[in-house]
Amino acid sequence: MIDKNGSDLTYVSSGSVKTSEGELSFRLKLILDNLTEIIALYRPQHVSIEQVFVNINPRSTLLLGQARGAAICAAVMNNLMVAEYTALQIKQAVVGNGHAKKDQVQEMVMRLLKLTGSPGADAADALACAICHANGGLGLGRIATTGYRMKRGRLV
Repeated sequence: MIDKNGSDLTYVSSGSVKTSEGELSFRLKLILDNLTEIIALYRPQHVSIEQVFVNINPRSTLLLGQARGAAICAAVMNNLMVAEYTALQIKQAVVGNGHAKKDQVQEMVMRLLKLTGSPGADAADALACAICHANGGLGLGRIATTGYRMKRGRLV
């Protein structure tokens, strides 16, 4: 979670929802419930999320897609638009290199948000996605376009 005031970005909070045990349906409900609580607590105006990429393990890709679905549902159930970005777009927007390594992303997140310590890898990825969106998302979903949805470079 970040705030944007003009061109200034400020760190608000970050964390993760742990769902390592139990039936998938209950784990997805845990994600939905936790994110709904976070939305109620912080009242964000925008939500950004990384698009699923296909990796070596199809099962992991499917599970990640279902977790993303729960996160997206939490946002839309609270009347929030969801902007989606690829890892390449996020890295390009934050580091200036779409093929940047995780440690480079963490370093730039620290610098851009003026953090005193390094966020964990997952927190850095989420914050980088928020930074990407706050700074225009390579033209795909700028905060200034409230009320509009950007899709494939065009207004919908």
